[in-house]
Amino acid sequence: MALLEISEGQLTAWLTGYFWPFVRIGALLVAAPMFGARTVPVRVRITLAMLLALVVYPLIDTPVDVDPLSLPGAALVLREILIGVTLGFVLQMVFSAMAMAGELVALSMGLAFASMVDPERGGSVPLVGQYFVIFSTLLFLAMDGHLALLALLVDSFQVLPPAAGGLAGAGFQQLVSWGSDMFASAVFVALPASASLLVANVSMGMIARSAPQLNVFAVGFPMTLLLGLVVLTFSMPSLGAQFEEVLQAGLEHARTVLGAAR
Repeated sequence: MALLEISEGQLTAWLTGYFWPFVRIGALLVAAPMFGARTVPVRVRITLAMLLALVVYPLIDTPVDVDPLSLPGAALVLREILIGVTLGFVLQMVFSAMAMAGELVALSMGLAFASMVDPERGGSVPLVGQYFVIFSTLLFLAMDGHLALLALLVDSFQVLPPAAGGLAGAGFQQLVSWGSDMFASAVFVALPASASLLVANVSMGMIARSAPQLNVFAVGFPMTLLLGLVVLTFSMPSLGAQFEEVLQAGLEHARTVLGAAR
């Protein structure tokens, strides 16, 4: 029985073909929320990127015959990294909008000083903002957002295979404009609690003007803190629908960015 013979050229072609999806997937896993957290070991991300590259490689219609060590290969590596980081950055902005909404609520409640270290970003964030991020992460998993992210990744190889052109300038312009929409989404998410606390603060200001002998700080801070917790409790059911709307907008925008490059 003759043994299976694999030439050096065939082996190089296979390894090169798997390399290009691996670069884009690896860049996406570094920039995407939850996958790119600092608590996720690098070995886990590399292993997951290799497994996904094995799945995606048969779906690429146009083979890429470019040496990764050449100058065109280096340019193609940068292109794949840019596409993966862009897709991950779009979803990262969704979670950043939720974190910013929590920061706005914490500022209105007077809890801006109560902060903790975010294990995903490595910086200090207000406690309410971290609560919003954890709640959004659980919703992301419950709504199969990780599967939607992988589906978006597979679609990116159909729209922009490694042999095609890069992202167009219109796509980046849309990405920048969508960043302002994320700030607006953060304000809308935090609006119920912030508006209620604003009314409470205005009321305490009027009381302080009418009764100067009243210690506003001793009375106002516990009241705003308690009112903020009550408003957050009643606004939690609507937070899921708001996050789902922002997430769907993020996924649709990512597809729009990919479509603008065709």
